[in-house]
Amino acid sequence: MQTRITQDTVYACAPRIVKCLTALSRPATDSAVTQSLTDLVRLRVSQLNGCAFCLHMHAAELRQHGESQERLDMLQAWREVPYFTDKEKAALRWAETLTRLGSGVSDDDYHHVSSFFDEQSVIDLTTVILEINSWNRLSIGFNFIPALTEKR
Repeated sequence: MQTRITQDTVYACAPRIVKCLTALSRPATDSAVTQSLTDLVRLRVSQLNGCAFCLHMHAAELRQHGESQERLDMLQAWREVPYFTDKEKAALRWAETLTRLGSGVSDDDYHHVSSFFDEQSVIDLTTVILEINSWNRLSIGFNFIPALTEKR
């Protein structure tokens, strides 16, 4: 695989992309959407979308912020393991629902996430999901290739 358009070219031609998408990921100051939760959601959405560039970046960020490798390894199976809090599970469920819109968003999906997050935090979480889905589409569309930091 080869990069179709480089990140530098995309950002030079459309600097508004970085500005606008980055702004989406800034929660309100009193939001229940923490940086750790934001990063988990970004990684899970990137798994769903198959975005290698974002998978690489967000897994590395989570490890840098102290996330355990075991939880990262189990993120794809978050429903089956006891490693995630109920609040994290609610956020991950909401992220999956909004990423896989094929079947719509049920009242049950909304009520579930709102039982853990107030309105402002649901909006904040939703904007993080919008942001990472947009980044995934840019990265996949232009074949952004992650730079490996470790050699085999």
